[in-house]
Amino acid sequence: MNAVLATLNRLPLATAMTDALRAGYGAASLRRDLIAALIISLVALPLSMALAIAVGLPPQHGLYTAIAAGFFAALLGGSKTQVSGPTAAFVVIVAPIVAEFGMRGIVWCQILAGIFLLILGISRLGQIITYVPYTVTMGFTMGIGVVIGTIALNDFFGVAGDSAGHWPHKVAVLAQNLPDLSLPTLGVGLLALAIMAGLPYINKKIPSAIVGIVAATLVSLGLSRAGIDIATIGSRFSYTDAAGVLHHGIPSMPPVLHLPGFSDDRIYALPSIAELSKWFMPAVVIAILAALESLLSATVADSMAGTRHEPNAELNGIGIANIMSGLFLGIPATGAIARTATNINAGAVSPVSAMVHALLLLLFMVVLAPVIAYVPMSALSALLLVTAWRMSHVHQFIHLVRSASRSDIAVTLACFGMTVAIDMVAGVITGMSLAILLFMKRVMDTTAVSHHHGADNRTEYDLPDGTLLFHVEGPLFFGTANKAFDFRPGLLAHVERVVLDLGDVPAIDVTAMNLLEDYIGELLEGGRQVVICADADLTARIRRRLRPDVIVRVHFVGDVEDMLNRRAAIRV
Repeated sequence: MNAVLATLNRLPLATAMTDALRAGYGAASLRRDLIAALIISLVALPLSMALAIAVGLPPQHGLYTAIAAGFFAALLGGSKTQVSGPTAAFVVIVAPIVAEFGMRGIVWCQILAGIFLLILGISRLGQIITYVPYTVTMGFTMGIGVVIGTIALNDFFGVAGDSAGHWPHKVAVLAQNLPDLSLPTLGVGLLALAIMAGLPYINKKIPSAIVGIVAATLVSLGLSRAGIDIATIGSRFSYTDAAGVLHHGIPSMPPVLHLPGFSDDRIYALPSIAELSKWFMPAVVIAILAALESLLSATVADSMAGTRHEPNAELNGIGIANIMSGLFLGIPATGAIARTATNINAGAVSPVSAMVHALLLLLFMVVLAPVIAYVPMSALSALLLVTAWRMSHVHQFIHLVRSASRSDIAVTLACFGMTVAIDMVAGVITGMSLAILLFMKRVMDTTAVSHHHGADNRTEYDLPDGTLLFHVEGPLFFGTANKAFDFRPGLLAHVERVVLDLGDVPAIDVTAMNLLEDYIGELLEGGRQVVICADADLTARIRRRLRPDVIVRVHFVGDVEDMLNRRAAIRV
C-alpha cells in the first residue's frame, strides 16, 4: 500500500497549481486572475456553442465541455496559464464520429482518449509527442481551417447543408442550395463578421466576439419584430425538461455527472467489445490531437508569460479533463491557443483564472440561457469563419513558400490537400510519411564515403601498396548501407587488404550491420585481409554480430593511425 501511495505521489499531476501556491498566492494574484477569467469566459461563451453546433450537436454540449474540461485541465495540468476547452481543430474529427455513432460514440471516444492521454503522461512521453514537423502541423491546420469555413457557410447564408461526407460533397451541397440563400440572414452574419474581424484593429482588449454577437442579436430581434425571421439558437434547438415540457434554446441548468454503468442514460451503458473496436482508432486520433495541441499551446504560453510547463502533467490533466467532459456530456477538449493568449494578455498568473472562467461559464449558462436562445445562427457562423481564417495561417504559409525548400512545401501542400479532401487522419498520415521520407533522404545525403588506395594516395595516410581504405562519415542505416559498402569488382583489383574506417559513424542499424557482415564474409572468402577501425561500442556490436570463426580473422583497431602503428601485429 505504501508503495502504491509513493507511486501516486510521484505522478506528474497538478504541478502548475502546486507551483503557483508554493510561490505565494495572494490577493493581488487573485484579483488579476479574476479579471482574466471574466475576459476569457466572454470569449469562450459564444465560441464553445459555435463549435458544438459545427460538429452537429446542440450548443449546450460545447458549454458542458468548456465548464468541465476547462476546470479540471487547469486544476490538474502542468501549465500555469493554459485555458482548455473545445477547439476548432477537433471539428473535422468529431463531426464524422457524431454523424456515425451519435452522442454515445463521441462520449466513449473521448473517455478512451482520456485514458490514452493518461497512459502517455504516466509513461512520461510528453516530450516525444511534440516530434511532429512544422510542415505537417501547418498543412493539417490550414486544411482544418478550410473545412470549418465551409461548414460555417451554410448557416452564414441561411441555407441547408449536409454535415456528412467529405469536403467536396459539402461544397457541392452548398453550391446546390446557394440560390436559396436568405439575404436578411446573410446581412446579420456580415454585420457580426465585420465587427469580429475589425474590432481587434481598434481595441484588442474588447472581446470582439461578444460585441459582434450582441449587435447581431439586437438587429435580429428588430427584424423579427418587423416580421422577418432569422434562424436563431432558439428556433434551431430545443430540449425537454424533467417534467416533459419542451423548451427552445439551451437548458438553464448545470450539466449532470453520469457514471458509466450506473446511469439510466443509455449513452453511458458499458460498451461491448464490438463497439470498443469501432471506437478505438477515433479515440487514438483524438488523444494524439489533444496531446499535440495542448503541448503546443502550453509552449506558446511559456514564450508569452515567461513560464515553463510540465508536459507530462499537462497530458495527465487534459486526459482527466476529457474523461470528465465525457461524463458531463461534453465533447473532446484540448488546450486552446487563442484563449490561452487572451488569458495571458489579460494578466492571468495561475491556473485559478482558467478554473474561475469555467465557473463563470456555468453561471452564464444558468442565468443567460433564455437570452442565448435569441442569438442568430449566422452570428455564430461568423465567429467560426473568423476562427477558420485565423487557423489558416496565411501569412505563415506565405513565409514558408518564400523561405522553405520545394520538398518542405510539397509536404505541407500534400498534408493540406488530404486533410481537405478526405480528413485529418489521412492528412497527418500523408504528411508524416512524406516528412519521414524527406528526412531519410537528407540523412542519406549527409553520409559520405571516400576510399583511399595505397598505390595512389599517400597524402593523408601512408598506406602500403595493396591496401584499400574505406572511410565512412555519417549514420549507417538501411538507406545508406549499400552506398557505404559498394565494393565494385574493379575497385578491389590488386587489393590484398581492406580497411573499413567506421570511426565517424554515430549510429548503425540492423540492416547496415547485416550488410557489413555479408561484405566482411565476401572479402574474407576472396582471400583479403579485413581491418575494422571503430570505437569500443561499435566494435562490441560488430563482434556480437559476427560468427566466432569470422571474428578471429578480422582485425579490430581504434582508428587508422592505430592500425598503422600496429602494422607488424596485423601484417599491414
